[in-house]
Amino acid sequence: MTDASATNERCILVLDEGTTSTRAILYTAGGEVLASAQEELTQHYPAPGLVEHDATEIWERTLRCARAMVERAGGADRIAAIGVTNQRETVVAWDRETGEPITRALVWQDRRTEDKCRALREAGHEAHVQETTGLLLDPYFSASKMAWILENVPEAKALGPRLAFGTVESWLVWNLTGGLHISDVTNASRTMLMALTGKGWDAGLCDLFGVPQSSLPEIVPSAGAFGETRADLFGASIAITGLAGDQQAATIGQGCFAVGEAKATLGTGAFILSNMGTRPPRSTHRLLGTVLSEVNGERIFALEGSVFVAGSLVKWMRDNVGLLENAADSEAMAASVADSAGVVVVPALSGLGAPYWLAEARGSITGLSFAATRAHIVRAALESIGHIFHDLASAFAADGAGWSLLRLDGGMSANDWLAQDIANMLNLHCERPTDVETTARGAAILAAIGAGLCPDLNGAKGMIPPRAVFEPAMMDAERARRLDTWRTALGRHL
Repeated sequence: MTDASATNERCILVLDEGTTSTRAILYTAGGEVLASAQEELTQHYPAPGLVEHDATEIWERTLRCARAMVERAGGADRIAAIGVTNQRETVVAWDRETGEPITRALVWQDRRTEDKCRALREAGHEAHVQETTGLLLDPYFSASKMAWILENVPEAKALGPRLAFGTVESWLVWNLTGGLHISDVTNASRTMLMALTGKGWDAGLCDLFGVPQSSLPEIVPSAGAFGETRADLFGASIAITGLAGDQQAATIGQGCFAVGEAKATLGTGAFILSNMGTRPPRSTHRLLGTVLSEVNGERIFALEGSVFVAGSLVKWMRDNVGLLENAADSEAMAASVADSAGVVVVPALSGLGAPYWLAEARGSITGLSFAATRAHIVRAALESIGHIFHDLASAFAADGAGWSLLRLDGGMSANDWLAQDIANMLNLHCERPTDVETTARGAAILAAIGAGLCPDLNGAKGMIPPRAVFEPAMMDAERARRLDTWRTALGRHL
């Protein structure tokens, strides 16, 4: 990293609020990382399948990280713009007058609304919801979480027009500005309350879930002059000019600006998005249609496969069952054995996402024998990522969106063994940028466009870093053997 004081140009500050941590990253206008600050977020698991965050903690820790970066830059006047990217689908509910949350935030991983989603599916609503929003009726998305809060938190209904709902970028912008209630189009497209081609909230969908439109933020593009921070936060106001959900931001940060270019982010979960251009995607293989970006009046769409568990599986092996001392040890452990000794892991710790969509599935480890060691189980866990990616690749191809290459990013992609295994299982050329934190980079690109530092996405190509390449190096017979054992293990959940 370069010292912020060594450059005379104004910087871009990105607030990257993830599931397990929040960060602030300082970039030059050309995309060079100058500095960063990070704090962990507390994970609350009140019961199996329930995942919550403290929204006040999110704000306070994000603010501390942001202040550290403003100081590192030399003051607020050295920051040209702020970009915000965030864990999607997580719902915060607060009182407009006090600005205080009325309950813990319901995290995207939370499964408590499965009964409601099942009832809506059984009532025949899923076809219309999918056609309108590109999404499936699943607890993953925000609308059923909002409905749960309205039904189970007495204060929510009692507040009436004072009730405010928002995804995490909306909550952060509210606090940064002192009351601006907005959500960008990429996050709004994940709530299940916005039509893919709509400009505002869909009245029919809001009625279906019982969510009053008065509680929802204004929908804005991905880049623009949205507002300014309160002067007292950083010593002077700073413009907020870029907003995007984390997976859309990572796709932009990977430079997937052309139709058919795909990326996979390996973070807490794993998310693959393929650029579909200006044509709204329609999947018949249980993939998701979503808004990728809206810049300079042009809305670009993506087809997405969402895997609920990826990096969180390694964290679980480290923290819950003690198979690892450090997450980084998984690479060496996987490489230390020739295969998984017949062990197969199905990583359904919070259900299975695309292309299966089994909310009630739970994880399993099968094929255990006396030959199995910790290393074999860890290897099998990492192998499960390649297995799911293979099934996703087949679904994308069947929807007419096959991958010519796949760009990997996110913290877990730094594992060379895993990156190579994904290339092997897909039999596909894979790339990984030298800076794998492309989520924040995508938000920096959008902030730069919104602040007028570059004209459009194509004009931001200079902000994309170089890439390492992973070519497939697995025999067809070995790939087929792996997939056979995977399908046998997976079949127990189907």
